[in-house]
Amino acid sequence: MMPQNLLVEILVEELPPKALKTLGESFASALAASLKQDGLAPDGAVVTAYATPRRLAAHITGVLAAAADRAVSQKLMPVSVGLDRSGAPTPALLKKLAALGAEASAVQKLRQENDGKAEILFYDSTVKGMMLAEGLQKAIDATLAALPIPKVMSYQLADGWTSVNFVRPAHALLALYGATVVPVFALGLSSGKVTHGHRFEGSTEPITIEHADYYAGTLLERGAVIASFAERRAEIVRQLTAAAEKAGPGLCPVEDEALLDEVTALVERPNVLIGQFEPEFLEVPQECLILTMKANQKYFPLLDAAGKLTHRFLIVSNLTPPDPSAIISGNERVVRPRLADAKFFFDQDRKKTLKSRTPALAKVVYHNKLGSQLARSERVSAIARDIVNKLPDDLTPRQSVILDNRVKQAALAAKADLLTDMVGEFPELQGIMGRYYALGEGFNKEVANAIEDHYRPRFAGDDLPRGMVGMIVALADKLETLTGLFGIGQIPTGDKDPFALRRHALGVIRILTEGKLDVPLSDLLDLAAAHFKELCKGDGNTAQLSAFIFDRLAVNLREQGYTAQEVDAVLALNPQLLSDIPRRIKAVRLFATLPEAVALAAANKRVGNILKKAEGITIAPLNAALLKAAAEIALSEALDRIVPEANAAFEAGDYSGSLQALAALRKPVDAFFDKVMVNVEDPVLRVNRLSLLTQLHGAMNRVADLSRLSA
Repeated sequence: MMPQNLLVEILVEELPPKALKTLGESFASALAASLKQDGLAPDGAVVTAYATPRRLAAHITGVLAAAADRAVSQKLMPVSVGLDRSGAPTPALLKKLAALGAEASAVQKLRQENDGKAEILFYDSTVKGMMLAEGLQKAIDATLAALPIPKVMSYQLADGWTSVNFVRPAHALLALYGATVVPVFALGLSSGKVTHGHRFEGSTEPITIEHADYYAGTLLERGAVIASFAERRAEIVRQLTAAAEKAGPGLCPVEDEALLDEVTALVERPNVLIGQFEPEFLEVPQECLILTMKANQKYFPLLDAAGKLTHRFLIVSNLTPPDPSAIISGNERVVRPRLADAKFFFDQDRKKTLKSRTPALAKVVYHNKLGSQLARSERVSAIARDIVNKLPDDLTPRQSVILDNRVKQAALAAKADLLTDMVGEFPELQGIMGRYYALGEGFNKEVANAIEDHYRPRFAGDDLPRGMVGMIVALADKLETLTGLFGIGQIPTGDKDPFALRRHALGVIRILTEGKLDVPLSDLLDLAAAHFKELCKGDGNTAQLSAFIFDRLAVNLREQGYTAQEVDAVLALNPQLLSDIPRRIKAVRLFATLPEAVALAAANKRVGNILKKAEGITIAPLNAALLKAAAEIALSEALDRIVPEANAAFEAGDYSGSLQALAALRKPVDAFFDKVMVNVEDPVLRVNRLSLLTQLHGAMNRVADLSRLSA
């Protein structure tokens, strides 16, 4: 029988929208994987996932009605155990064969083979291929059991006695092999070829699917359902773009991939409509209005060309009536109280200043071992001011005082908006609302920006804080979090990181490297730890925290495309000025392209090994008078000539120039190792040559440990 295409669908009540995309993909992939494992579907089978609010389905091509028979060889036991001295089967062998379904006569067909230790008995047999009905039943059972269901619900079947556990009550099971129903059973349902379309707009009810390949087309034509999640999502994007153009020139919907996925999971055939609200609500910060429309109503607010919110929004409806005015007016009526609430919260919050709210942070617990949010704010302020004092001396005394005052003001006010009504309703607005309230109270703009920005970067790819004040307060906030939690032993393990400390560490790295703050990491960790002496034992685990940050730095650099060898070469020196690392690693990458790089890296590794073996030997300064061999004299002269040039480039921050200058050492280094014996019997001569190698090693490894580039 020729292979045919298979379709499986489970019709359910409305699925959780935030989980639908994952559920649909998992259902299809797990079903196909099980069929492939049992030889019922080819490895190259095309798997199409379908997922709507009321169904999970999969279409799989080239499925077999029965899997091919397969030869199986089973290891039984050593010959000495299975056969007695006369060659007759022992009871142990007969019992083993019976367990495999074989008769005693199979003894004559057993194969003997030496496995390197002893002669072993093998039983060769042919296993009949699995039939599709059996394999599909197995696949459905395994797939349903393994679905990533966010929360399982229990419900009773029609008999009133049997309980079923699933994400939502199931109402129909469809399983078609070509045009034939495959008899399977799941969730109290027997398979058929009948499904249901859109609750209100389908032209036929119920819908009979005549062939596995007609599924999506039949659902769309008779059921008014776009079965494919991806196609439905693309249709929503198309309609959103068209509706925005219709609403006004230059308008565009807010970009939000998560919202787009959620709305796609809420409708079976989308219809985008334009709504509006009273322009006076635009007096409220647009972040508040956008968030309430997205989070509570699943609307797409419309922005103008400058990114400013307008009083229009887009509705993704699941209905397409001839006259949509009732839907539009209903949605406008529903959104109005939400916007009114936001305006009320905003007006109420402005009746109290951020400064007046700050003392109440003493009643907000940050961590039971680390005190209140007020204590935390005071620590962040102190750490931030310490950072100001550690900055390079490129500020005038007046600029330094101004920066110190602004950093202190921003740090102490940064958490005050946690006590506002708006942030209480929408925690996502913390920092954002603090900035608005600060500007309204006459705060300096840089201070107000820092109140919002001290949470940045919040995720990979997020912007860094704006301005030096924001950079310093954000750095202090992250250092306070890391130092405090490491100090009390709350250290991430495996995939568990409840306090997002990996994210905080990456924030520290990005602020120091991309923000070009020239303060050594060791100094930062020490000054942060100084503010936890009474709360944390010892040094607050600064050594462990430093290793943790460098581990995240290594991961971050590899994610940027640098090789493990390049990263290892730079970080092996444990450079504390992280702002230097981007230049160092770029210089290493450029050096690795030079023709001299491979030989110098190998030589550097050899030098390191020689010096390591010589540990414990007192190495005196190089004595030029003791240089005898021509090759060692040439190397010493090359170092005298090249190293000053390399060091000058290094001190100027030109790391690429420094390494390129060192490339000229290749020939004298190669000649030295070809013609000079380091570990000679004369101890004075040996120490002098070790001194020469120490000088070479120090010169070559200022930018990075070049030996790490050697394979």
